[in-house]
Amino acid sequence: MMQEETGQPDLSADEQKLLEELLSEDINGLSPLGEQRRNFLKQVAAAGAAILVSQLAGESLFAHTAGEEAFVPPPAADPATAVQVAFKVNTAGRSLTVDPRMTLLDSLREKLGLTGTKKGCDHGQCGACTVIVDGRRVLSCLTLAVTCEGKSVTTIEGLAKGGTLHPMQAAFIKHDGFQCGYCTPGQICSAVALMAEAKRGEPSYVTADLRANPGPVQLSDDEIRERMSGNLCRCGAYPNILSAIREVHRGKETAQSWQFISPDQTAE
Repeated sequence: MMQEETGQPDLSADEQKLLEELLSEDINGLSPLGEQRRNFLKQVAAAGAAILVSQLAGESLFAHTAGEEAFVPPPAADPATAVQVAFKVNTAGRSLTVDPRMTLLDSLREKLGLTGTKKGCDHGQCGACTVIVDGRRVLSCLTLAVTCEGKSVTTIEGLAKGGTLHPMQAAFIKHDGFQCGYCTPGQICSAVALMAEAKRGEPSYVTADLRANPGPVQLSDDEIRERMSGNLCRCGAYPNILSAIREVHRGKETAQSWQFISPDQTAE
């Protein structure tokens, strides 16, 4: 508490004693080198006392203020700003009440509990949040939920049919197209949509002849790399991801580029 007469903090007996010792003029025993050292020590003592007083004053003022006026959190957003949005998620109709600024990513994870779609950079740069909307891949962290009204959204949870994996999921497992697995849902959704893009004949930056007659694009390794360039893998599983997509695109079984260690090799 502050003293009304002086405006100074009310110090305890111990604090007052320490302050008097710091400001004491009798410091000759500590200054054998003479007047210069004595003046230096007096300046240091004064600085220390000033810090102590300011700290005690701050604590008293804070306690006084906190006691008079408790912190009140800001009010919640006005429910009147919420909007209703209806769309299909993995073929099931869903209706949500969301803030108009809520992203599709947050709606899927927080409102629907579909946590397979990952939040990576949250800036549209890593591709971990990729989902498929009306047959096209989108970055759900940059897509507002309200813009999906009446559309069909497919997430990683909706690719398998019953107990049967989607061919792309099976290929990723076969070719070890993941390590930590965090980017894998976005990688697989992007690869599935990529196949549809090629079937529609949509060109990419590395497509050789943009004047060719429209038709399905035969994906070369360069085409796959270019079209998947928006999906980053920190583990560096790119060669295996490429092998998985190549196998599904060509529809032909290919040998794994890696093998488990056999029992004989382990014994060696």
